[in-house]
Amino acid sequence: MSFDPERDLHAKAEAAYLSVGVCPHLRPVAEFLRQQGMRITSFGQAWSRNCRNWVYFDGVIDVDSLRRSLSLGECVSIHRHRGTHDGSEQGFVCGLCNDGVMGRIP
Repeated sequence: MSFDPERDLHAKAEAAYLSVGVCPHLRPVAEFLRQQGMRITSFGQAWSRNCRNWVYFDGVIDVDSLRRSLSLGECVSIHRHRGTHDGSEQGFVCGLCNDGVMGRIP
């Protein structure tokens, strides 16, 4: 078996997600994305102390469609960040727990 740094990072992020997870308000989103075959690319505290557990997926999250189809509480909001130097992301944030579920921007 050869060393594959990207595969190893995905495996570590997946293991961290499985051991800790995200809040119950965002769990339906994360589990739906996993069931659709999206891979977790990163998991942990994101860019500030105000963030708790953020999970990043390797695909685009159709936030409008998921918002309509999943029973997400009022504490869950759509988050879009179109960074030019610090990356871009789109997904959901829980305003109560400070967790996030992110993917790429289309």
